[in-house]
Amino acid sequence: MVAPGSVTSRLGSVFPFLLVLVDLQYEGAECGVNADVDKHLELGKKLLAAGQLADALSQFHAAVDGDPDNYIAYYRRATVFLAMGKSKAALPDLTKVIELKMDFTAARLQRGHLLLKQGKLDEAEDDFKKVVCVWDAELRELRAECFIKEGEPRKAISDLKASSKLKNDNTEAFYKISTLYYELGDHELSLSEVRECLKLDQDHKRCFAHYKQVKKLNKLIESAEELIKDGRYTDAISKYESVMKTEPGVPEYTIRSKERICHCFSKDEKPVEAIRVCSEVLQVEPDNVNALKDRAEAYLIEEMYDEAIQDYETAQEHNENDQQIREGLEKAQRLLKQSQRRDYYKILGVKRNAKKQEIIKAYRKLAMQWHPDNFQNEEEKKKAEKKFIDIAAAKEVLSDPEMRKKFDDGEDPLDAESQQGGGGNPFHRSWNSWQGFNPFSSGGPFRFKFHFN
Repeated sequence: MVAPGSVTSRLGSVFPFLLVLVDLQYEGAECGVNADVDKHLELGKKLLAAGQLADALSQFHAAVDGDPDNYIAYYRRATVFLAMGKSKAALPDLTKVIELKMDFTAARLQRGHLLLKQGKLDEAEDDFKKVVCVWDAELRELRAECFIKEGEPRKAISDLKASSKLKNDNTEAFYKISTLYYELGDHELSLSEVRECLKLDQDHKRCFAHYKQVKKLNKLIESAEELIKDGRYTDAISKYESVMKTEPGVPEYTIRSKERICHCFSKDEKPVEAIRVCSEVLQVEPDNVNALKDRAEAYLIEEMYDEAIQDYETAQEHNENDQQIREGLEKAQRLLKQSQRRDYYKILGVKRNAKKQEIIKAYRKLAMQWHPDNFQNEEEKKKAEKKFIDIAAAKEVLSDPEMRKKFDDGEDPLDAESQQGGGGNPFHRSWNSWQGFNPFSSGGPFRFKFHFN
């Protein structure tokens, strides 16, 4: 027998309140395995709400027959049985629900209530004890400590959040939640939770000290992200370096800062630095898609096409629907193929991110060096003519923004095969086509006169 004031008597007195929680719990617990079962469940739910119990029961019978492992179907059928006053019929369904899903508190609570009515007090008490734990703040906090020691902070946060709602003015729970989010690298949620602590007690020493630290870090990160949006990558890098100095004790902030610094270097077309920092990130997180994409872009600038392709392919394995990865991989493959033919950047000896002024300067120097008029020997003159044509073509493509973009995307705008999709030989202008062309007139005051034989 269970004495007055025991667990079961207390639960019995608050049962109407708990039923509200039951309804809220099972509403979102759909587990239908096919469309027909889902239709039966949804229609049965509407009929139940309309008070058409017999019709609702038929729908839930069909749902159980369609999927014998669907605990929601059993639970809703039990609900109809209870509404019809058929508690004996409801009991086996509730037991089946618990067999299929042992942590379904709603079913266990209702079964405990039915067993209590039937006088099966020991069995009812067993169900009620398991349910009570869900609303026991101290037990939640104890379990949270266990989760923390086992290295499962997110499970600990779940228990602590429940405890913060079950116990009034639970500043300790809010403080712990905030510190856990902080250690996970989620500075925004950490800031939100520590503010809840200070709402309850503005003089809470640990919460206030933690609040100042999180707010400072949050401000640095927000500022860095704004700088990235504005394209001020050098300033953003400086901010993220400050983040690492502000919180050296939490590895998550170091790795996330390096990930963003890697991105900044890549976007700022500083490939050597980008490759170095991205590689540091990937040593810790080999599957970091953002670092893989940024390093791949840096490899492209450095004309390391095989490495870029490898990074894009690895990134695609983890995010096959990312359009940026797909386009980057296609570009890298085109550039690799292009590099095996004529490369205008290599012809002029400039980097892919060279400014137009650098291109013109390199062109003038090479054009003067390789102009055929400088050579008397017939073989040397032929070699110089070919070289000069390539130099002039490189200048033509790279000094024109539209043509340069096509070339950067892996397409040679002076290559008939590239332009027409095959059926032609690479397009080279003849030496005669450049006769009378002043290679030194582009973008500068220089004028050179050449005499052609």
